[in-house]
Amino acid sequence: MDGPAPHSEADAVEAAQQRLDGLYAVRPPWEIGRPQPAFLALARSGALRGRVLDVGCGTGEHVLMCAGLGLDATGVDLADTALRAAEDKARRSGVRARFLHHDTRRLADLGERFDTVLDSGMFHMLDPDDRPAFIRGLRAVLRPGGRYFLLCFSDREPETPGATGPHRLTRDDLTDTFAGTLHLDFAVPATIEINLDRPGIRGWLAAMTMLSRPADRT
Repeated sequence: MDGPAPHSEADAVEAAQQRLDGLYAVRPPWEIGRPQPAFLALARSGALRGRVLDVGCGTGEHVLMCAGLGLDATGVDLADTALRAAEDKARRSGVRARFLHHDTRRLADLGERFDTVLDSGMFHMLDPDDRPAFIRGLRAVLRPGGRYFLLCFSDREPETPGATGPHRLTRDDLTDTFAGTLHLDFAVPATIEINLDRPGIRGWLAAMTMLSRPADRT
């Protein structure tokens, strides 16, 4: 009788969770204690609407930002350490928000629909092989006409020797990866602020709209 597979999906999820919790054992570079300026500007412009889902929410700054605007805001992440910090922030601020331990590659399992999805630094961490699963999840949770806002590393940011991520993305990567599911409304250069003693990261701020009838991709 064959034994269990040595690299099952459950093993992979557990490994990802341990890796993420390890990153939050100390203050990670992206933990700046406030929303990213690019997303804060979107919030102030009124672009964030309806039910909001933050994928890879970390310690919850963008969820709390949206909840503070009176929006129904949910954050999902695999890092229990980050989620506990987010829940503590929500309690201390008196803001009502929801945080769930959930794999962003399995968004359909939420069984919910949202009007807005935020992604600050999650997509560029996905291996290319995991991107189709994430996009299928977006199809399931983002209502037609809903918008996906992405803040990610761009190809203008120099590679870090020996590092395997985050992946640097070109504008064509954004167009081609989401083609058939989301329409790219814009992708503009943006700065991702970090807490290190160096300039911010060169990134993209992209906005995409869910198509009414997403095309199947094979």
